[in-house]
Amino acid sequence: MTIAVTGATGHLGRLVIDALIARGAAPGEIVAAVRDTAKATDLAARGVTVREADYDRPQTLAAAFAGVDRLLLISGNAVGQRIAQHTAVIGAAKAAGVGFLAYTSILRADSSPIGLAPEHLATEEAIKASGIPFALLRNGWYIENYTGALGAALEHGVLLGSAGQGRIAAATRADFAEAAAAVLLSGETGVYELAGDQPFTMAELAAEVARQTGVPVEYRDLPAADYQAALVTAGLPEAFAGLLADTDVKIRDGHLDDAGGTLSRLLGRPTTPPAEAVAAALKN
Repeated sequence: MTIAVTGATGHLGRLVIDALIARGAAPGEIVAAVRDTAKATDLAARGVTVREADYDRPQTLAAAFAGVDRLLLISGNAVGQRIAQHTAVIGAAKAAGVGFLAYTSILRADSSPIGLAPEHLATEEAIKASGIPFALLRNGWYIENYTGALGAALEHGVLLGSAGQGRIAAATRADFAEAAAAVLLSGETGVYELAGDQPFTMAELAAEVARQTGVPVEYRDLPAADYQAALVTAGLPEAFAGLLADTDVKIRDGHLDDAGGTLSRLLGRPTTPPAEAVAAALKN
């Protein structure tokens, strides 16, 4: 059985390949489908097959998926372009005879008011229309969205946001990657709502950072417009900053909280505790 992973040189893609191998897949049975093969030399050195697969160059996709039995489509990061990109991948997968397609979507994509959800939902609908047996991996928030920026929080003594007391059922990329590997290896179709076992508020996250470092860090809740302005000042494009600020408002309203426990059931263990994720980030 051949399993292909798109976006395989990204943070999540590399972790999925690690998890597949850890769960018993032979490297030679894994295809790393990547935009730039020069960035995948380490994967090739491990025995993984590397093939070019550029979402924006559909002509690369047919060869990338040739002989592939199961495919993981990791959603692209070009917000506003992803429907066309993903549709090209789905069409190429169908033409190549791929027998199972998993996709990394967003938590409750069919009802979420988060601005990122519509592109994910459109992709899900395209997958269903393709007739390929599928699994929708509706990932919640990555805790790295926060722990990746702890340096600034420690420097200024503050975490900014507009999430209020909303709870975030985040999990680590490694947890989501391991779940994806489990589904790829099982081939079990379905819709998986995936989230961490220990939801937290932003104030609780700030308190945990302060506890572990001994540096006073507080959460400062801002109106969405002020938070967007702060993100723009930090260097983010205005449109993307607005999307993030709006997501925080939706977090306040509970749209990234979840108590289903599906992720931990797929893993066969509890999800990584937030405190452990913070500790890991502080070591880096």
